[in-house]
Amino acid sequence: MRHKVAGRGFGRNANQRKALLRGLVTSLIEHLKIETTVAKAKEAKKLAERIITLGRRGDLHARRLALSHIPNNSIITKLFNELAPKITRNSGYLRIVKTRLRAGDSADMAILEFADYDLLKTEKKEEKKKTKEEKKED
Repeated sequence: MRHKVAGRGFGRNANQRKALLRGLVTSLIEHLKIETTVAKAKEAKKLAERIITLGRRGDLHARRLALSHIPNNSIITKLFNELAPKITRNSGYLRIVKTRLRAGDSADMAILEFADYDLLKTEKKEEKKKTKEEKKED
């Protein structure tokens, strides 16, 4: 019986589970959208929402706490400098959209993405265009 046992184990030990969730959240912040199983998406959403909230706080202590969860300096810098200032919501930064059954094992698949994905993605494209234009001018 699983009385008062929170979270999913994924058939892994604690270190492997922590690494899996770190990788999912890192990919989510890098690409703004990932496809994974529904169970992994639900667990990754919990961790990612906490880290995004830290990014919205934006102070040094919040940055250090975020780095303790995801020790990837470039991803945390992107979160704090680019993504967090554009997020206007108080909570509910992410959404899970169920998509299909995976062909190999019939696992339920889902897309985990930012709720403001379209807004963040269009601004990202505009920034790329600006940098390309600046390079051409040089």
